Amino acid sequence: MSADMPNAGRPAYYTVRQAARILGVQPSTVSRALRRGTLRAVRRHGQLVVSVTALTRLLGAPTGNDPQATCDGGGESR
Repeated sequence: MSADMPNAGRPAYYTVRQAARILGVQPSTVSRALRRGTLRAVRRHGQLVVSVTALTRLLGAPTGNDPQATCDGGGESR
């Protein structure tokens, strides 16, 4: 029986402070996103934590500030 665990060693959840560090923002920004519902969190052992899935979903979401994310091919004119 194989016991392959590809994510062994990686946490499945991050604290608000850890999530902020990964995102490159202040913890208060992460807390604000949690309050607004932009980012979801759960309570684990009495502490509010953000799942890896929620972070990857947020990181993968296109923003309005990224010219490469537009539908017209990046907004370059020749």
